[in-house]
Amino acid sequence: MRVTGVDACRGGWVAVSLTDGAVSEVRTGASLELVISGRLDAAGIDMPLGLLDSGWREADLQARRQLGPRRSSVFAIPPRAVWMQDDYAAANRLCRELTGKGFSVQAWNLRPKLLEANEFRAASGYRLFEVHPELAFAALAGGPLADSKHTPRGRERRRELLASAGIALPSVAGVPLADLLDAAAAAWSAQRIATGQAVTIPDPPGSDGIAIRY
Repeated sequence: MRVTGVDACRGGWVAVSLTDGAVSEVRTGASLELVISGRLDAAGIDMPLGLLDSGWREADLQARRQLGPRRSSVFAIPPRAVWMQDDYAAANRLCRELTGKGFSVQAWNLRPKLLEANEFRAASGYRLFEVHPELAFAALAGGPLADSKHTPRGRERRRELLASAGIALPSVAGVPLADLLDAAAAAWSAQRIATGQAVTIPDPPGSDGIAIRY
């Protein structure tokens, strides 16, 4: 069995592939076509897949509730039309018109990769699923982690959790450890998807098949 987990990083994407549960490849590239390739039983990506015509995605609301102290790692994703705007100011105005609330500039900064990921899923033929690393780490730990991945202790704890699942990560020049850890957690989730063990929120998926799996 071969699966891949993908996370955004500076300059593009980083992907960790597992073959029969062990790391078999780490790849970086400017586009998803460069990091997702070959025969795959499933691929997981830490990027929202599926957009609504109105309202907020239930998957994000449920993920935030589950993650407690790590809830800020899940962005609220506004409707499809918001992402078609040319700049954040226009997008935020439309978001308020459609939902009654604005959304963060950090979420808006996902726009190029969010659109790329959704286009890739539609055109590539790969079984590409939305995952979230913090949900994966919480599942491995038995609860949400106290320390952020942006702290040395938080990164070390995440590396230990992956190692406990048989995922030993090499160092990759030019890739921040936090991004590499997230890609590996996405691969762990993809493996659970491929074997039918993944948790799906919401269950069943919402409109446009929107769900986060881990």
